Amino acid sequence: MQSGSQFIVLKKKLLIAADVDPRFVARIAADERFAVVQELADAEILVTRAHVRVTRALLEAAPRLELIAQGTSGIDNIDVAAARERGIEIINLPGENANAVAEMVIAFMLMMTRTIPRYTEEVRRGIFRRDDCATRHELRHYRLGIVGLGEVGWRVARLAGAFGVPVSAFDPYIDDFAARGAAPAPSLDALLESSDILTLHVPLTDETRRMIAAPEIARLPRGAFLINAARGEVLDQQAALDALASNHLAGVALDVYDPEPPPTALPPDPRLVLTPHIAGCSHECKAAIGEKLYERIMRFYT
Repeated sequence: MQSGSQFIVLKKKLLIAADVDPRFVARIAADERFAVVQELADAEILVTRAHVRVTRALLEAAPRLELIAQGTSGIDNIDVAAARERGIEIINLPGENANAVAEMVIAFMLMMTRTIPRYTEEVRRGIFRRDDCATRHELRHYRLGIVGLGEVGWRVARLAGAFGVPVSAFDPYIDDFAARGAAPAPSLDALLESSDILTLHVPLTDETRRMIAAPEIARLPRGAFLINAARGEVLDQQAALDALASNHLAGVALDVYDPEPPPTALPPDPRLVLTPHIAGCSHECKAAIGEKLYERIMRFYT
């Protein structure tokens, strides 16, 4: 807009609906092209993370919205069809938190195979029992199966390979398995039957919802370990807990749940390792996500 000889810049109104890096907030606040607002009805840009449910109803409450900027890789929390109907664009950041997730998966593997939570609890209670430590195996003893060899999966394969772990994977959308550090499994069933540790790294889609349920868990060798740091809905959580209770599984590690947060208390079993959907959260990746999100928003309006 022009008034006399001066130009008036209309600022894009941005609502931050999730915890983001403070440097992102500072850069946006200092940028004269944007104004941070508190009301959804005013927002033209919505900044989100995976735990924010961007439903059709939420979108209807944001009549001015033109851009959703999501600081995670998956967008299954967003009603994409409703956004497209409105012509609302979606920005996301595939792979930015992949290294953080992969490191957490390796931590889960070590915690479960060396029974670290159980030892921690015993020492806390004054029990200093070492006589069974030689029954625990190093990671190279186990065969790792990865479901989904995308940004997180191939990083898990690479890190596990550094421990000498034999790695196989199932992913019908990947051709070059060797470049990603894994041998191809001919089918999901074949992967399950040959995995001492199974870790899930697929996006949530109609194809992957509950893809690992009771029949699939039963195909794992007795004494196997199961990890889910993808999305809670890709695993039948109760089936996994039942398999742990029956000792078919020797350990279960969950960073994601269905629903989130879990509505009831989970079993107080030291073989059950739990974190509150923070596998993809680290200082480094949060800073990188803030930087990349700012750059992507800039490019969108350039």
